[in-house]
Amino acid sequence: MGNWKLEVGRMAMYMSFPVFLFHFFNQPTYFEEWVTNTKRQIFPPENMQDRKDIEKLIQDMRKKQMQNMEGE
Repeated sequence: MGNWKLEVGRMAMYMSFPVFLFHFFNQPTYFEEWVTNTKRQIFPPENMQDRKDIEKLIQDMRKKQMQNMEGE
């Protein structure tokens, strides 16, 4: 075991390390930029042509499903 100076230094490190990490990772400018970029990657802005294509695909699938049910 060390003397009291070593223990005080250790305790200061144990207490300051989480505070430093909290301060570093909770900067609003970095956080806002990261969240905005991640959100844009996951949910890109909707394109009207893509929306129309999706609706047409849904209609085609429903039509095909109805034809299969009538054929059985």
